[in-house]
Amino acid sequence: MSPHSKQSNGTSKWLALLAVCLAAAAMPLTFTGTAVALPSIGRALGGSPVAIAWVTNAFMLTFGSSLMAAGALSDSYGRKCIFLTGVGAFALFSLALVAAPDILVFDLLRAAQGFAAAAAFSGGMAALAQEFDGPGRLRAFSIVGTSFGVGLSLGPAASGLMIEAFGWRSIFVAVVIFAVLAFGLGWRTLTESRDPDARGLDWGGALTFTAALGLFTYGLLLAPERGWRDGWVIALLLGAALFLILFVVTERLVPRPMLDLSLFVYPRFVGVQLLAAAPAYGFVVLLILLPARFIGIEAMREVAAGMLMIALSAPLLILPVTAGLLTRWFHPATLCGTGLLISAGGLFWLAQIPAGAPIWTTALPMLVIGTGISLPWGLMDGLAVSVVPKERAGMATGIFSTTRVAGEGVALAVVGAILSTLVAGRMRGLAVHGDIIVAAQRLAAGDVVMAASAMSGAERAVLVSLYSDAFSDLLMLLAAITLLTALVVFLFLKTEAHDALKSQLDGAA
Repeated sequence: MSPHSKQSNGTSKWLALLAVCLAAAAMPLTFTGTAVALPSIGRALGGSPVAIAWVTNAFMLTFGSSLMAAGALSDSYGRKCIFLTGVGAFALFSLALVAAPDILVFDLLRAAQGFAAAAAFSGGMAALAQEFDGPGRLRAFSIVGTSFGVGLSLGPAASGLMIEAFGWRSIFVAVVIFAVLAFGLGWRTLTESRDPDARGLDWGGALTFTAALGLFTYGLLLAPERGWRDGWVIALLLGAALFLILFVVTERLVPRPMLDLSLFVYPRFVGVQLLAAAPAYGFVVLLILLPARFIGIEAMREVAAGMLMIALSAPLLILPVTAGLLTRWFHPATLCGTGLLISAGGLFWLAQIPAGAPIWTTALPMLVIGTGISLPWGLMDGLAVSVVPKERAGMATGIFSTTRVAGEGVALAVVGAILSTLVAGRMRGLAVHGDIIVAAQRLAAGDVVMAASAMSGAERAVLVSLYSDAFSDLLMLLAAITLLTALVVFLFLKTEAHDALKSQLDGAA
């Protein structure tokens, strides 16, 4: 091969990487951006608290539940094909969201957007694995992870500015631009590849897993409104348990399962899955809850709330790379556990800050939380591979990604239900009459006006105080969960994982 051809091939690889990075940056933008826009979306499209909650949950649910299935489809039908199909559909659904007439259509489009995002992410990562080898592959995946972090970090501030200038629908136009650029670059630079031994999609596993996750999430969203003893809620949760059992049975019977259950015999692999869920409860839920608090409860403008959110997410731009360098001297498990301890301390600190406090007093504990969660953020994917035999690495990565993203969707539903329950419990002490359940749901979503209308005679200041106390209780619970996860990481992730991950990083240096 001539030097010119080698240079051209190298340029094509990095342009292919840029295509996947653009798609990776667009996905968290549509997640964090929607969180900042949620109050505006609720006012424009209406809908119940459950319907508004589905704006975020629908995307996370379909994205998380279809990642493994999308990976299998990319092996069977072509990685480039699935990436382009996913990115193209992602752009179309994002464009349709701009014109959504009501909350039902909006939620359905968000669910469709999640399926498309899963195809784009799985297909893109699988395609990059064929474009790059050895240390170059590790660097490429790290760059994609950084792009995802950029979307998380800058999404709230950028969305706040766009909402202020052009309205909430403009954030989806920006997503369309990213997706179109990713599609064009991917079309020209990615090389098509397939797995010759692929046997298609494990439809039984994919359908039962998605059904279990969907029913469980829907049950959690309905519980604050109907009560935990309601027949529908109980039926949904029992249905989720049944589909989970069917999923396990299916995966044990099919020749090439979507999820190889034998991986769970490795204690360190179980520890990594618990580590994957930690950011969901100590960080990701705050990306949704804090904008609702800042805009709906503390009456901040969208742009101010977006700027304040940078304190939480900005560390993701720098510290994951720093954590990778620190593995030369410290065990990854030690860094991950220490990061979770720092994050738990930040959550405890934030729990002491009441709603309406000066901005800097709120920003400082947010910065601590973001700093802590950034340490495991850059190491988790490498740990997921290093704690299992090498031949299981591909499936280990798929399971880990699914656990992380699906866990985030479940965490949003769980934490939202807990906050609504905590608010309702404190409302029962008010000497006013009204529908406590509806008022609690509205207040937990950051809608003080509708909460006050549901509780006749309740003053805004009193409702804000109730919310602040309930939010503090929730943060204390999240701090305890994060602390417990840190202890599990220290115990389960033995130091053997350090050598495997360190050798990868040394090779990339």
